[in-house]
Amino acid sequence: MPGAEVYELCGHSALRVRQGQSDLIYNYGTFDFYAPNFVYRFVKGETDYMLAGYPFSWFMPEYVQTGRKVVEQELNLTQEEARKLASRLETQALPQNATYRYNYVRDNCATRILTDLDRSAGSRIVYPDTVKYGTFRREMRAYHKDYPWYQFGIDLCLGSGIDMPIKGREEMFVPVEMMEKMAGAHMEDGRPLVSATRVLNEGVADATLGPTPWWETPLFVSYMLLAAVLIVIAGMIWKRRLFPGFYSLWFGILGLAGCLVSFLVFVSTHDSTSPNMLLLWLNPLQLVIAIGVWMRSWRMPVKVMVWCDIVVLGVLCIVWPFQPQSANPAFFPLMWATLALAACYAIIAPRGSYNKEKKRLDEKVSDLGARRSGHTGRNGGSRRKAPARGGNRS
Repeated sequence: MPGAEVYELCGHSALRVRQGQSDLIYNYGTFDFYAPNFVYRFVKGETDYMLAGYPFSWFMPEYVQTGRKVVEQELNLTQEEARKLASRLETQALPQNATYRYNYVRDNCATRILTDLDRSAGSRIVYPDTVKYGTFRREMRAYHKDYPWYQFGIDLCLGSGIDMPIKGREEMFVPVEMMEKMAGAHMEDGRPLVSATRVLNEGVADATLGPTPWWETPLFVSYMLLAAVLIVIAGMIWKRRLFPGFYSLWFGILGLAGCLVSFLVFVSTHDSTSPNMLLLWLNPLQLVIAIGVWMRSWRMPVKVMVWCDIVVLGVLCIVWPFQPQSANPAFFPLMWATLALAACYAIIAPRGSYNKEKKRLDEKVSDLGARRSGHTGRNGGSRRKAPARGGNRS
């Protein structure tokens, strides 16, 4: 059953094989966190998990200590089917075969077990085809509801691939859902797949960390950021000048987030990271604004990028409900804040430039007029005396 860590929120599954005095657990959920470049490989989609076989007595203590419920379903297999399954697991657990390329929704500790059962059973296994969630993302959100920042990250990184309609069998990528559907499954010859169910450790009612306070959720934080941006914009309009430091901070963060999203879309081998509509908002080009607000020579690229943000984000906010990708609700206040900052730049920057140019021209005209009237200019000096109309007559 689910645990407190983010990788435990959907539960876990493993196969237990008892033969004579032997009592082994075969676990597809082991990995080496200290392997070279683990984080980079995980983001790139090259995460390798392993099947490990070890004594069942090593398996239970972790679940007992963390208060997680452990349920055992006894499979209704014939002797030949059980022997075939045990032989398959022994072969798969050999060092040369144990490693596999992990995929969160399509190749994990649950889906691997389903494949092993399909290939070991003498007849086809029929699972209930009821659809509870309809998409991978909705199923994730159901299990991550008390971990909103974790779901925020998933919604940021994974695109429309996890919003496509799925069948009941595909919903079994979550171990808890697999357990429930296995309880109602049967062989094609009529045998129920599960002959008995036992609770090995009752645990606590809920081993997760519990709900996140509303004031710590991404949605609340994003609305607070939107409010802060609007206050800053009001200050810029009041003073009729831009605050370049604020633009650098905001668009710098967007640009860095865009680098991550771009990497996931164009480089990562994850099958669910592309396409991602958020790339229209979170992309490395936002760094043009973050850097360019400090340099006069970058004024035109910044202006182009600002107008791109205005048009793209304006259209994106309108069409989002009509396209397949589902967005985290916390994204929209942040998009509105970006749109407001871009609009503020488009309004204030040209006016500020015009006022400076007008002031410079006025100074030139004033200096020219001063020279014609006999003044030396702005820097002062003596006034040249005009010749007298009259004088001493000789």
